[in-house]
Formats: sequence, C-alpha cells, structure tokens
Amino acid sequence: MGKKNHPYVTKTLIVLIIMGIILVFVAIAGISIGPISIPFKETILIFLHKLNLVHYAGFTEQQWVVITDIRLPRVLVASLVGAALAVAGVSMQGLFRNPLVEPGYVGVSSGAALGAVCAIFFGWTSFHPWFLPISAFIGALSATFIILAVWKVTKQKSIAVLLLLGIGINSFFSAVMNVLVASSKDEQELRSIVYWLQGGLEARTWEHVSLIVIPIILGVGVLFLFGNRLNIMLLGEEHANTSGVNTRLTRNIILTIAAMITGIAVSVSGMIGFIGLVVPHILRLIIGPDHRLLLPASMLGGAIFLILADLISRMILQPITLQVGVVSALIGAPLFIILILRSFKGASL
Repeated sequence: MGKKNHPYVTKTLIVLIIMGIILVFVAIAGISIGPISIPFKETILIFLHKLNLVHYAGFTEQQWVVITDIRLPRVLVASLVGAALAVAGVSMQGLFRNPLVEPGYVGVSSGAALGAVCAIFFGWTSFHPWFLPISAFIGALSATFIILAVWKVTKQKSIAVLLLLGIGINSFFSAVMNVLVASSKDEQELRSIVYWLQGGLEARTWEHVSLIVIPIILGVGVLFLFGNRLNIMLLGEEHANTSGVNTRLTRNIILTIAAMITGIAVSVSGMIGFIGLVVPHILRLIIGPDHRLLLPASMLGGAIFLILADLISRMILQPITLQVGVVSALIGAPLFIILILRSFKGASL
C-alpha cells in the first residue's frame, strides 16, 4: 500500500467505524423502544444470550418474545432493505452521473411492486416463498429495460427525459396495480396488495430475513467491486472507454444487480421511496463523491435511516402506527425539491 493511499484508507476506516457504531446504537434503540419498552442493557444481554455468548436468565418470557421474535427480525429486515435501496440508488446515480436518479423515480421500485402484487394476486406465492422476490426482481428488471430502451429510442441524453419516462412508467404500473386491487377476490388479498403499495415492516419474521439476507449481501458486495469504475465513468463515457472500462458491460451489470436488490428489498417491505436519494446525497456532501467509500457508507447509512424511520413510524403517533413508507416520504420529498432547485441553480437538468 503506497504512502499516497494512506490518508484515504485512514479516512475510509474512520468513517465506516463511526457509522458502524451509530448503526449498532440505532439497532439497539430500534429493538428496545416500543409500546413495551425494554432497557438497553436488558436488550443487549438478551441478544448476547440468544447468540450463546453470555449466560443470562434475568429476563421475562414477554421480553424474550418481544425481542427475539418480533423486534429483532423487524430491525434486521429494515437494515437490509435500507442498505439495498441506498446502494442501488448511489450506483444508479454514479452510472447516470446525476444525484436525482434513484430506483423509485425511474420506475424500478414500482416495477418490483407490480411483480410482487402479481405474485400475490395470481397466487404464485402458494407454490414457494421464493416466487415473491423472484417476481419482484423480474418486475424491477423489466421496468429498467423498458425505461432504458425508450430513453435510447428518443436519442435524448437529458436526465429530465429519463425522469419523465420514470413518471410515465410509474403511472402505468400504478394503474395496473389499481386494476388488480379492484379485482381482488377477497378482503385478505386486498389487504395484502394495499400493503405493498404503502410500504411497511409490520409482522416481519425470521422467514423474511432468511429470504433476503443472502441475495442482498451478495448483490451489495458485487456493487462494491464497481466503485472505482463508477469513479472513472463520472468523467464521461469516452474517458472511461479510453481508460479501459467496458462501459456497456459495466452499465448492464450494475443496472441488473441494482434491479435485483431493489426487487428483493421491495418484495418484503413494499414500496419505500427516497432512501436511494436522501442517504447518498447527504453522505456525498460529508465524505465526497468517491464511490469506493460512498458505496459502503451508503449501505450503513441506508440501514440507519430505515431503522430510524421505522422507529418514528411506530412511536410518533402512538398507539397509531404509520407506514414506514409514509415517514420516509415525509423526510425525502422536501429534500427532493431542494435538490431540484439546486440543479436549476447550477445547470439545466
């Protein structure tokens, strides 16, 4: 390791260690705080007892069930979904060289939601639980390729055209989902579909954790490998090609993996917007645009953001529980408007 890289490595380690500590603290808060409040120390001891790292018997049966069967899987699902959406967002922003691009705006999330809703409506999930995330992935991938194909046909390089196409495809998929909602056979099916449209983490179990943990970790890990290529592609496609980067192959791989982890995440959480926009943008202001650091930092930041949003959704109007997608939108929408205003100040979209 050369002396030139030493400050960068030190900065990377410091940032990731600080964010890792914040994530641990937020996760403990997310597990401890709720209608049945459990002290932080008790939560940590029960968690360590579950991992067989310490022997502790000073908890009640109710505390054990609340922590290990209800809140711990919910927090794990929140952290995995938040990490996946944030990393997908920052990858697409680097690819399109614009901070306004994220899976929710270009139709990827709505495509995933449509795939999940189709799996519920047509009963595919009765064959195997994997049909739900697979359907969401196919929906997300289909939306991505439709958007890019139309964008290519228009021969417009403007990001505004891409966002307008995203609005169009979002509206179309929403209309299809409304048709499915109106055609629901019973109340249970109707509730399941509405759940995906609003985005939420209620009743998430260990089954949901086991369903998403491996594909999301693998997908996020592969995207980390493209950090340096995304840095080069920020300088322009021509410069990237002359630097030895196969831009077409890189773009296809990144878009496919971003669609995959978005689809997997949406399959267990429903549509939760703005994470892929808010988290990378805030981190970019703090640590800079280097994707070798921005990608892992966004993973931790996305997990922190969604755990906090879920905690707010549970506690702010207690005993009423808001959908976490609503809280995320309340935070993200104002920032999106600010980003648009800044874009018009600097340059046209």
